[in-house]
Amino acid sequence: MTSQTTFDILILATGVIGILTALTLVGEILRARLPWGETDPGVETFMTRVQSWWGMVILLSLAVLSGKIGLLLLFAFASFAALREFLTYATKRRADHLSLALGAFVILPLQYVFVGLGWTGLHTVFIPVYAFLLLPIVSALRGDPDRFLVRVAETQWGLMICVFCISHVPALLTYGMPDGSDRSVLLIVFLVIVVQSGDLVDYYVGRSLGRRRIAPALSPRTLEGVAAGVIGAGIIGAGLGWITPFGMAGAAAMAALAAAAGIFGSLVFAAIKRDKGVKDWSHLIPGQGGFLDQLHGVIFAAPVFYHVTHLIWG
Repeated sequence: MTSQTTFDILILATGVIGILTALTLVGEILRARLPWGETDPGVETFMTRVQSWWGMVILLSLAVLSGKIGLLLLFAFASFAALREFLTYATKRRADHLSLALGAFVILPLQYVFVGLGWTGLHTVFIPVYAFLLLPIVSALRGDPDRFLVRVAETQWGLMICVFCISHVPALLTYGMPDGSDRSVLLIVFLVIVVQSGDLVDYYVGRSLGRRRIAPALSPRTLEGVAAGVIGAGIIGAGLGWITPFGMAGAAAMAALAAAAGIFGSLVFAAIKRDKGVKDWSHLIPGQGGFLDQLHGVIFAAPVFYHVTHLIWG
C-alpha cells in the first residue's frame, strides 16, 4: 500500500472517529439531563449503536491498514459468523449435516481464496452455480426426502447472502484503478460509509418525521426515511468522491444506489426474521444483535456496487 493511500485512509479514519466522538458526547449529555437514577430507552439505544459503531470502525480501519490479507480474513470471519447465525434458524435434518459442513468449511474458504487470487470469473459463479448444484446432491444421497426443497433452498440462500454477497466487499480490491494505483481499497471504505450512513439517516428521519410505512407488516421504515437515507448517502458520497474513480456526480449516484440496495435489502431480512419468529439473529453484539443485523445493508449493496463499478468504470 502506497504512502498516499495510507495517508488518505488515516484522514478518513480520523474524520469518522471525530464524528463518533461527537455522537458519544451528545449521548452522554442527554444522559446527564435525565433525573438521577432514570434512563431513557431511546438514549440508551442510541448509545448502544454508537458503541457498536466504535468497534466496527476500529476493526475495519485495522483490516484496511493491514492490507489485502487483513481484509480477506476480516470478511471471511464475518461470513462464517453470519452463516452460523443464519443456519441456526434454517430448516435442517441429520441428512443435511454433511452439506452444512461443506458449506462452512469448504465452500466458504474456497470463495475467499478465489477472491484473494483475483479469479473473478470463478468467484462470481462458484456459489450460485457449482455449490448450488453440489449441495442438493450431497443431501439427496443421504436419502431423506422430508421437506427436502425447503432444506436445500434455505441452505443455498444462507450461502448466497452470508458468503457470496459479503465476499463482494473484499472483491473490490480486484478493481483496476484508472491510474494503476492501489486505491481500490478505498472503494471498500466508501461502500461501508455510504451504506451505514444511509441506514442511519433513514432510521432517525423515519422515526421522527416518517408517516407512510413502506411495508407495515415487516418494518417501521417509512417512505420519508428511505428517501432521506438515499439522498443523505448521495450527499455523503459526493463529499467522498475524491477517494473514488467516479467523480463527484458519479460518486453521489453510486452512493445513492448502494444505500437504496442496502435499505431494501434490510426489508428482506426483516421478512425472514418475521417468518422465523426472531427479533435478532444473535446476541453477539450487546443491544445490536449479531453480524447479520449489522451487515444486512452491506450484504445487498456489495454485489450491486461491485458489478456496477466494473460495468461502468471497469
